[in-house]
Amino acid sequence: MTQKSFPIAAEFIAAANTTAEQYREDYEKSIESPEANDAFWAKRAELIDWIKKPTKISNVNYDLDDFRIKWFEDGELNISVNCLDRHVKKNPYKPAIIWEGDHPSLHKIISFKELHQAVCRLGNSMRKLGVKKGDRVTLYMPMIPEAMIAMLACTRIGAVHSVVFGGFSAESLGNRLIDSRSKIIITADEGLRGNKHTPLKANVDRALDMDGTDSVTNVIVVHRTGNSVPMSGRRDVWYHNLVDGESEHCEPEVMNAEDPLFLLYTSGSTGKPKGVLHTTGGYITYALSTFRDVFDIKDDDVYWCTADVGWITGHTYATYAPLANGTTTVMFEGVPEYPTWARIGHIIDKHDVTILYTAPTAIRAMMKEGDVFVRESDRSSLRLLGTVGEPINPEAWDWYYHVVGGGKCPIVDTWWQTETGGILMAPIPGTVALKPGAAMNPLYGIKPEIVDSDGTMLEALLKET
Repeated sequence: MTQKSFPIAAEFIAAANTTAEQYREDYEKSIESPEANDAFWAKRAELIDWIKKPTKISNVNYDLDDFRIKWFEDGELNISVNCLDRHVKKNPYKPAIIWEGDHPSLHKIISFKELHQAVCRLGNSMRKLGVKKGDRVTLYMPMIPEAMIAMLACTRIGAVHSVVFGGFSAESLGNRLIDSRSKIIITADEGLRGNKHTPLKANVDRALDMDGTDSVTNVIVVHRTGNSVPMSGRRDVWYHNLVDGESEHCEPEVMNAEDPLFLLYTSGSTGKPKGVLHTTGGYITYALSTFRDVFDIKDDDVYWCTADVGWITGHTYATYAPLANGTTTVMFEGVPEYPTWARIGHIIDKHDVTILYTAPTAIRAMMKEGDVFVRESDRSSLRLLGTVGEPINPEAWDWYYHVVGGGKCPIVDTWWQTETGGILMAPIPGTVALKPGAAMNPLYGIKPEIVDSDGTMLEALLKET
């Protein structure tokens, strides 16, 4: 069944970063040959501050006897420098993170300068604990600023972070510790979501009772709720005591573009969780590039991706891509229904959010409660909406478009996965009329194929989409 399409308003198109003609021209260039694809991504790599600019763009071979996928392999960079230092030089007091706590009375605004200082203090502290380039660091955190600080501190010193969603069990955490052979864990006394407490430190202690977790030498604990937790004198250390008095200068580790950046484990729905490894140069180039393309980013945007940092969306489009671009990113500790279902709209109004990127599950949950809670907020600051994580049904798309966005905000329905690290398909705003429930167009360098169970490409079906 053909769904109704929604044209984008002329005012939005006039101000959009990309025109329909420009998208078609750039897309065709990006896929016409391997050499053209290299030229395209060499140009996009200019968005990155390199310590040593790459001369080799791609080195790819899908033959199983000599399989390799390498990007910018002779380039050198540091991601924390791209997310922090270059913005500190240009606009030190611009908000980097707007943190909205579980309770509506709690929020914190952290400038790029303040974030840089916090990252350097933690990076120096971890080095003193013996963490070196290539060591793995597991983060088991609530959605508090220290989670993003810890991710960036790892990139500062060349450690490979492995973020484990704070809602996972002690056993799930332990299995990931065993597989990654992590050297330290960064956690909090407890997590807090919807006024419900999660025993993070207690789960860490149980995980470390499992055989095979002996690689862990230290546990760094953030004081979040203040409820009493057991602390081992030799192993455990409070975050605030550790970083107190540390230098606000931390020399960034020089990273090759193909050095590991992070491990992120799949959920294990088809067996044992599998660690996905992303490397440094290709990941940040693609993340920043697609962020600018898909979200039509402007200098004054206040961007809110609701994903937890424990998922790939929270890595790429809540943390690295917005911060590398110098965009203010909103971080929310709580849940949409606490204290009422009006919370999302209230946060949008409170912080003048311009872009909202969330999951269809959350949209359907709010939709089920009716329009009354949404109407408690103005939401006039919004100019763009996005969806991620699963297909969105047309009914939810329509409600999101008309009720949350007031019929004026284009929706970018994005399709991608943990393994890709960034968006593969989405309607770049301003380039195409929108079709509810459809990711629509491939991004640059992506050639989609639809195949049957035997691997045969279904060309007619591909043309129809």
